[in-house]
Amino acid sequence: MYVSLGDSYATGYRPAEAGSGAGSSPDGFAHLVAEQSDLRLINLACSGATSAQMRGEAGCAPGNRATGAPDPQGLTQLDAAVRVLREHRGRIGLVTVVIGGNDLAPCARASDALACASRAVTEVRANLAAMLPALRDAAGDAPIVGLTYPDVFLGAWVSPAFGNGQDLARLSVTLFRDFFNAALRAEYEKVGAKFVDITEVTGGYGPLTEVAQDPTYGPIPAPVARVCSLTYFCRLTDVHPTPEGHRVIADAVLAAGR
Repeated sequence: MYVSLGDSYATGYRPAEAGSGAGSSPDGFAHLVAEQSDLRLINLACSGATSAQMRGEAGCAPGNRATGAPDPQGLTQLDAAVRVLREHRGRIGLVTVVIGGNDLAPCARASDALACASRAVTEVRANLAAMLPALRDAAGDAPIVGLTYPDVFLGAWVSPAFGNGQDLARLSVTLFRDFFNAALRAEYEKVGAKFVDITEVTGGYGPLTEVAQDPTYGPIPAPVARVCSLTYFCRLTDVHPTPEGHRVIADAVLAAGR
């Protein structure tokens, strides 16, 4: 059995502008991981969830649940997960957690992005510190894998939605590598969980001086081109992964479990 927690990355949310109608998709990484590892998926994730909501807000609207997700029955996502893990203790093959992106997202348009990110990281870290020990206790020895995100802010380099897009893209490398991801890694490792740095996996730490030829934007930094192909940010200013992006995330989760 595989228990998935988190936000819209975990539900597999796909924007309507992508051409298939808005909502969760079976192409999401959690579904791919379940299929390829032959585990039954219980996806408790809720689109739009922040780390505080995961810990303290009961329920998840039907439109925000993953495909086939159970009704949380008035429980917080954390409490629902603890209940499932305890009920199926000894039969859990994997737990994944991806949370914090909605805490960080407003910082893309903040006047002081680093100050905003610092506050967001403090909040995320405090909530993870409260949640992860409870998950570990309920999961027993089952593997827990924590995830981060592609550095979607790199896409601001080519997005007309940002007047200072190239400056934001440059700043985002430090923001993800040295602030956000370092904090997440520290909290997951405290409970013996593996941490998968999706930012690194998706090329987010590569040099912005390395140029790639993008079919839409022409010659642009290679890390920007990569995030343009793996998320909808460059085209739609939407942070969610493309189907290819979900496949890359799924492969990274599966590799961590080997």
